[in-house]
Amino acid sequence: MLKGAGGNIGVSIGDDGVFVIDDQFAPLTDKIQAAIKSLSKGDIKFLVNTHFHGDHTGGNENMTKLGATIIAHDNVHQRMSTTPKRDGSKQPEAALPVITFNDKMSLFINDEKIGVFHIDNAHTDGDALLYFTKNNVLHTGDTYFKGRYPYIDLNSGGSVKGYIEAVKLGLKLSDEQTKIIPGHGDISNRSEYEFFLKMLEDLEEAVQREIDSGKSEEEIVNNSAITKTYDDLNYGSGFISSERIRRTFYLSLIN
Repeated sequence: MLKGAGGNIGVSIGDDGVFVIDDQFAPLTDKIQAAIKSLSKGDIKFLVNTHFHGDHTGGNENMTKLGATIIAHDNVHQRMSTTPKRDGSKQPEAALPVITFNDKMSLFINDEKIGVFHIDNAHTDGDALLYFTKNNVLHTGDTYFKGRYPYIDLNSGGSVKGYIEAVKLGLKLSDEQTKIIPGHGDISNRSEYEFFLKMLEDLEEAVQREIDSGKSEEEIVNNSAITKTYDDLNYGSGFISSERIRRTFYLSLIN
């Protein structure tokens, strides 16, 4: 696992070459390449994007120039093709995935089968989880933020219920010995991952109860009691605040 300014990067090295999961931002490519070179002199053969957000795909064009073949879910290609970058420009063709999949696929590289699984409408509508069957490693992409409230991108097809299902799938793929690479945060394990699921399900139940009792969006957003248990554990100290996660849950569950 490589950490930096964007989403966590997974790297597989071996006789077949280098396989990479996500690539953060374009200006970081040289540093990422140097870190990979310190692990292996092999060429980068494949790159999987776990979803389309720029902190996971910003280095795609550079990686293509380094020889990588980019793989992602169908919806990642669709969104990268139609969503302008922050400066308003269009994504270059070299940044787009050239192999896409619908439901799941397998890669056989470096003497290992790697399962790539799509889950509908979780963090976005194009999320992929990757499981390394020999090394027992799971990369969750942004369907797991360790110790923090997650970003559920409702405007890009994400949903609370789909996010919870993504975590349940990840737990099915893992066991007590699995090393879990979250989209953001330090390397994790199954017990921490299970606690993350409990947090999600607790908030879903609490917000749904408030909705069923007729509470408005603003009443729910302003009700700190809903998230107090996890606020006390600093879950709201990351990118997503306590107020924002309550609003996200409301907007997702009300629809």
